[in-house]
Amino acid sequence: MHPPFRPAGALLATLVLVLAGCQHAPADAAATRAAGGVAAANPLAVEAGLEVLRRGGSAVDAAVAVQSVLGLVEPQSSGLGGGAFLMVFDARTGKVTAFNGRETAPAGAAPDMFLGPDGKAMPFGDAVMSGRSTGVPGAMAMLGEAQARFGKLPWKSLFEPGIRLAEQGVLVPKRLARFVNSTFPQAQGADARALFARPDGTPLQAGDPFRNPAYAATLRILASEGPRALLGGEIAAAIVARTGAEPRPGTMTLADLAAYQPRVEEPLCAPYRVYVVCVPPPPSSGVALLQMLAILEHTDIAARGPTDPQAWFLFAEASRLMYADRDRYVADPAFVPVPVAGLLDPGYVRARAALIGERAGAAPAAGEPPGYRRGADATQEPGGTSHFVVVDAAGNAVSMTTTVESLFGSGRSVNGWFLNNQLTDFSLVPVEDGAPVANAVAGGKRPRSSMAPVIVLDRQGRLVAALGSPGGSAILGYNAKTLVALLAWNLPLQQAIDLPNLIARGEAFAGEAAKFAPEVLAGLAARGVEVKPGRGEESGLHGVVVREGGRLEGAADPRREGRWLEATPVR
Repeated sequence: MHPPFRPAGALLATLVLVLAGCQHAPADAAATRAAGGVAAANPLAVEAGLEVLRRGGSAVDAAVAVQSVLGLVEPQSSGLGGGAFLMVFDARTGKVTAFNGRETAPAGAAPDMFLGPDGKAMPFGDAVMSGRSTGVPGAMAMLGEAQARFGKLPWKSLFEPGIRLAEQGVLVPKRLARFVNSTFPQAQGADARALFARPDGTPLQAGDPFRNPAYAATLRILASEGPRALLGGEIAAAIVARTGAEPRPGTMTLADLAAYQPRVEEPLCAPYRVYVVCVPPPPSSGVALLQMLAILEHTDIAARGPTDPQAWFLFAEASRLMYADRDRYVADPAFVPVPVAGLLDPGYVRARAALIGERAGAAPAAGEPPGYRRGADATQEPGGTSHFVVVDAAGNAVSMTTTVESLFGSGRSVNGWFLNNQLTDFSLVPVEDGAPVANAVAGGKRPRSSMAPVIVLDRQGRLVAALGSPGGSAILGYNAKTLVALLAWNLPLQQAIDLPNLIARGEAFAGEAAKFAPEVLAGLAARGVEVKPGRGEESGLHGVVVREGGRLEGAADPRREGRWLEATPVR
């Protein structure tokens, strides 16, 4: 095994929690210099990023190219019509910056807009397919802001791979074909059937040629007019028209689109063992991931390993505690107070960890950080998302999770790409148990997200790893599993990603039961944890670790179609 770089000196776990800044001493260029590389969910997107890196582009430059190609070959997961969270590590300064490209609700959105005439939440599928489900898309505006700060190449040049592929055509990937031919309502809708049709009208199959000239035309506009071209002009008018169509039209206006601004924020960073783990602040659920790692620090999970059922039991119980708090408290801090400091307070974390017993009991209730009371949450999170990482020759890194929410978003398309259904990431019910729900709908508000792209540093502020996953609410479990395996059990990154997934939330213990050894399943059952298949299997983890001497160890999740490739070595 090849553990990540371990710094000398006192354990980082003795450090005071860092809630802002994540500013460290500049990285040693000799230690971090590498050729660069990309891990993403489709080989064509990986190659697009590498093309930019070979031309001398930065990690953020490459991220723009990767996203533009993912929108073509993986439109069920992300695209121009969605949102994202982006973490950037700047090797020159040692600083981590968080970019929030989460969608916003139109000004006309109301807390009761997903309620039926009886005052109860409308069926989730009806909400998803409605025009009300679409928030103002933020991914491209966010990338534009990041590229203006960290880019090296002209913005216009970054879309060349995506335009070329959309015009010349690609072979339909197996995963895309699987969803095109699925029974998901979005796939059966008129927009998807028209976009993914063979000449005879039948649905595209894996290996069929697929051209998307309308998508190429949109990329050309973005390339020539800049990232805000999506939020104005003809494109914005098309978005407003499509979201305003029946059934259940939304309220989005041209003013909503024009008003959108990505947020540039200090990340949340906290110690885990001898490392610093950095995530975006709320409405990302990264704070919950940090809390779960902190809870596990109060157990002996690090002294165990992936073959020990007690290790997985501790993981499951910490996960349930984390989700209980996340579901109650995390929301858009511009609209409701989020008790970030309280959720990570050492005394509070210690008290939560003390609830882990010898057997799994009933689902744990949310804790009560001082001064906070919120109603129970009624948010549902499908898993139409993607994650990718990029490292460039200078050692700068990007970790980005990007989404249109459900598969093919709302099922409504504009100019060859799909609109998100991100507003169904709000609680469909605004009040529970007589108390307001933190993640209720409000005009201008950003819905809570499970997306939590990760940057890991060592004590000297050097990059150790960048990773993340899609998967709806399961993202937090996928990321936590990989971080524990990588940083506590010292597994190589690929082995950490390959470990079985276990998602423990509320009363449910779901995941890849068939991948666990029989003795592990038996040990878990003896502790009251019965892992049931059917949910929590399909992570899409991608990541990179910087080893001694700057050697990059990238990995892609075998559960999807991604891969890791390095750029041509720097000479």
